[in-house]
Amino acid sequence: MTSVVETIAALRAQVQAWRAEGLKVALVPTMGALHDGHVSLMRAALERADRCIVSIFVNPRQFAPTEDLDKYPRQLALDLEKLDHAGVHLAFTPGVDEVYPQGFATAISVGGPSAGLETDFRPAFFDGVATVVGKLFIQAAPDLAVFGEKDYQQLCVVKKLCRDLDLPVEVLGSPTIRDAEGLAMSSRNAYLSAAELDMARQLNKVLRKAATALEDGADEASTMASARQAILAAGFDVVDYVEARESVTLAPWRKDRDGRVLVAARLGKTRLIDNVEVAAR
Repeated sequence: MTSVVETIAALRAQVQAWRAEGLKVALVPTMGALHDGHVSLMRAALERADRCIVSIFVNPRQFAPTEDLDKYPRQLALDLEKLDHAGVHLAFTPGVDEVYPQGFATAISVGGPSAGLETDFRPAFFDGVATVVGKLFIQAAPDLAVFGEKDYQQLCVVKKLCRDLDLPVEVLGSPTIRDAEGLAMSSRNAYLSAAELDMARQLNKVLRKAATALEDGADEASTMASARQAILAAGFDVVDYVEARESVTLAPWRKDRDGRVLVAARLGKTRLIDNVEVAAR
């Protein structure tokens, strides 16, 4: 049975008890509305640690005023059932006042891989992510933490956070979980109508075609332009970005480095992101 704690003090007490037994602890940070992609992160954590903590906290600091904070799906009872079924040992479900108490006035800003892409459209997003993840790492003191590769820029930012601040947490990326037609699992997929789901399933196909073209030596600028047009032709309303970047630093892509093609595109009221690997030539 998954135990549930809502306070930092209770979280620390449990982790300290595990430490006293010499147990290795993993953390999977989430915002809830859990799906098979999240469950895969929990399984990866349980393969590498003796105990697994999953945090469920919809972080207001990574939402802009125009974004969907109030509408973001919340289903704590269902989420806890999934944690129990997955074998998770502890759920940390703090309220906003527990994480950001009255007078909270600190933020963490990570440069490097946060530049461009998401930041061009959501300027405060990664400051909010870095701040809450930094707090979770301090609160839970895990040996390792698992993040999904679907949010690839976020994964790179968290790794940079740990490197630069010497946080003793091993950050692992877990492969994106997709449906049978290649659509990346996301809590926001629940917003899509049946027709929009059919359109959304074209996104990964366009990315894979672009990645293959780059691996075969195609010109980067024309390949990205073609990918943008293909995404719009599939029915998307707006393409925020579709770009090739180096896989570690997210600096501009070079053909002799492993890379990623990353995309953010809007379908109706829903914004989807995805990415695929590009092998070095």
